Amino acid sequence: MTDDTITISPGPQFQAAMALAILADVLQIAVFPMFIEGALSPADDMLDFGVGALLIHLLGWHWEFLPSFFAKLVPGVDLVPFWTLAVVNVYRKSKQMAVSEEERHDQRPVLTDHSVS
Repeated sequence: MTDDTITISPGPQFQAAMALAILADVLQIAVFPMFIEGALSPADDMLDFGVGALLIHLLGWHWEFLPSFFAKLVPGVDLVPFWTLAVVNVYRKSKQMAVSEEERHDQRPVLTDHSVS
């Protein structure tokens, strides 16, 4: 059995997802007049559908993306960076799962062979 440690580092997919989420949130905040209508804005809806699809492509399906998408449909809620928060939460959960998996790996008893040959 090897004594490898699990290291969590943001890989290129996470970095791309984080950059995309930050860009989408900044765009929705900085270009506020264009997206002010919330659920009534087709440009905002297209942006959210595109960001959601790309994040799922990059990181896989996570339940954190669903509230982010629905919150963006409410007028004025675009001021909260939900996409960025969702990606950070996905990374946080994956890190917690890896740490718990490592702890479970460390707690396994060592099997010894007590058979007499």
